[in-house]
Amino acid sequence: MTIKTRFAPSPTGHLHVGNIRTALHNWMFAKKEGGTFLLRLDDTDAERSKEEYVEAIRADLSWLGLAADEEARQSSRFDRYEEQFEVLKAAGRVYPAFETSEELELRRKILLGQGKPPIYERTALALTEGQIAGFEAEGRRPHWRFKLDHDKPIEWNDLIRGNQHFDAALLSDPVIRREDGSWLYMLPSTIDDIDMGITHVVRGEDHVANTAVQIQMFEAFGANTPEFAHEALLVGTEGKLSKRLGSLGVSGFRERNIEPESIVALLARIGTSDPVEPVANVEQLIETFDFSRFGRAPARFDDEELAQLNQKIVHQLDYDAVKDRLPEAVNTDGWEVIRPNLHNMGEVGHWWQVVTGPVEPPEFSSEDSEFIGAAKTVLEALEWSDTIWKDWTGKLKEVTDRKGKALFMPLRQALTGLDHGPDMNALLPLIGKDQVFLRLSKTLD
Repeated sequence: MTIKTRFAPSPTGHLHVGNIRTALHNWMFAKKEGGTFLLRLDDTDAERSKEEYVEAIRADLSWLGLAADEEARQSSRFDRYEEQFEVLKAAGRVYPAFETSEELELRRKILLGQGKPPIYERTALALTEGQIAGFEAEGRRPHWRFKLDHDKPIEWNDLIRGNQHFDAALLSDPVIRREDGSWLYMLPSTIDDIDMGITHVVRGEDHVANTAVQIQMFEAFGANTPEFAHEALLVGTEGKLSKRLGSLGVSGFRERNIEPESIVALLARIGTSDPVEPVANVEQLIETFDFSRFGRAPARFDDEELAQLNQKIVHQLDYDAVKDRLPEAVNTDGWEVIRPNLHNMGEVGHWWQVVTGPVEPPEFSSEDSEFIGAAKTVLEALEWSDTIWKDWTGKLKEVTDRKGKALFMPLRQALTGLDHGPDMNALLPLIGKDQVFLRLSKTLD
């Protein structure tokens, strides 16, 4: 069997971190199994679906490295849905219902008040032809429900949640088509999964009840049912579902200079028994991907964990991976010098200015100023080389009483304007002899 997964967002908005995690896991599983990853745009809602969101979804997946092997759009398949709808109608598996939303809500409240589950009671099945004609005369148009088989238990072995059992009699017959003829999610999705050969459906645990219904839809069409994996939902650091997670997307990550490798490394592992590690090579993550490692507890998304992971991954990036994002003058040596100081790539300009200048040294005490003057004199007598920092500080130890921080800190501050930063041994050759003397002289002015 050739594995085929799908990521099926609705282009009614931008992807958020929960969507991204679902897309990632579908993509990783397909890649691990040598299968196919399908991007299916569920754009049946003509009013809310926007082409700008379609382009944004493609761009976000591309930036994350989650290239789709195939793409499909539901808006091009309305004829197919109509055809299959007629198949179900002929088989008696769909039926029209005329209740208004207000009537359904009232009945729901009554059932809850009686301590009963708010399940649709199939009143539409008892309508006579005369009653139907009367509704139609009033201008009512029906919505359509899929008729569940109450005599058949619904069971499947979920790849994450294990054996699942549903009593169809305890589920409402789902509405699959609105009064205006537009489609709801479940039937088109089922038809697409059949036609497109989807073998595995990976999605959030909030779809478990939908899966129970869709399994009967697969069976109604005489089709093989895909395998399902329902993963725990993301929660924020406060331990509950966060509205913020519903708005946190790729644009926000990019504004914060988070690397795509960092997002992938975090979302690939949170909620599993595998440790979150700064793995920049996605192939390593794919190798260990296994649904049996996924837990049932909510997966905790932590901004601070992502930031720390990002810093570690930036420290692994080689020059070729980032050269197009660096100031033009930064070469391999420059990248090696500033990279250990970066939290994210947005700080490159700040640290490169330490090399190119200008820098603003602090106000020094008279004692430190005298020391810097002596240091300049010592430096003038030395031959400039790639080991100039070591040679310079070694000579200063001999001719002054200073050592350790008292020796190194004033020099760093005079040359960089900072109390911390890149290794001075590597930094001085990059700054260059003339600039070093210029900065020392400025300190002494």
